[in-house]
Amino acid sequence: MSSGEQLPFEFDHRPSLSGEDFLVAPCNQEAVAWLDKWPDWPAPFLVIYGPAGCGKTHLSHVFMAKSGALQLTSAMMSDAGLPSLLSSSDNFVADDGDVIFGRDFDEEALFHIYNDLSSRGGHMLITASRPPNDWQIKLADLASRIKAAPAIGIGMPEDDLIKAVLVKLFSDRQLRVEIGVIDYVAKRMERSLDAARQFVKFADKAALVEKKGITLPLARDVLTDIEG
Repeated sequence: MSSGEQLPFEFDHRPSLSGEDFLVAPCNQEAVAWLDKWPDWPAPFLVIYGPAGCGKTHLSHVFMAKSGALQLTSAMMSDAGLPSLLSSSDNFVADDGDVIFGRDFDEEALFHIYNDLSSRGGHMLITASRPPNDWQIKLADLASRIKAAPAIGIGMPEDDLIKAVLVKLFSDRQLRVEIGVIDYVAKRMERSLDAARQFVKFADKAALVEKKGITLPLARDVLTDIEG
C-alpha cells in the first residue's frame, strides 16, 4: 500500500509557481480564499501574516503564478529605478514586509507604488510575521493605507495537515511509508511545512545511503540528526 493510500485526509490541492501542490486546510483557507478573489481586492495591498513555516512564501508563489507578479525588494527599487519598475508589472510581491519596510525601504517610494497601483488596478501581496498594526512605519500616509488593507492571519499547521504534507512529499518521491511512521514523525517534528520538507529530504537521503525503506528506526535517527 502506498503512503498516499494510508491516510484518509481530504485537502484541496493548489498548484504553486514551483509546480508543487499547496494543501488548503483550516489554518490557511481564509488566505487562499483571498487569493482566489484576485483581482477583485478592495485595496491595492493585501497582507498575509503568520509565524515562520506556516506557508506564507508558498502562497506568495501561488500569487506570482496567478498574477505574473514580480518580487519587490529594496535592491530592485534602487537598481531599476521606480519608473522602470512600475512600468514592468501591474502586480508585486513583498516578503517579510514587517521587517524590510521598517528597515531599508524608501517609504516615500512605497507610498508612490501604492498610489500608482491604485490608479491602474494593480496589486501587491505582502507577507509578514506580524499584523500591520505592529509594523514600524514612519510615514503617516503610508502607515494608514497599509493598516487599512485587508490583513489575513495564518496559523501553524494542524496535525492532519502535517501528516497529509508528509504523505504527499513521500509520495512525490515514490517512497512507501507506513502510517505508524507518519504518526510518529508528525508528533515529534517541528510544527511547520518547511520542517516537513526538510525531514522528507533527509529521510530519503538516509534511506538511499542505508539501502532500506523509511522505517521507524530510520525516522527516529533522522529526527535526532535534524534536532542535533
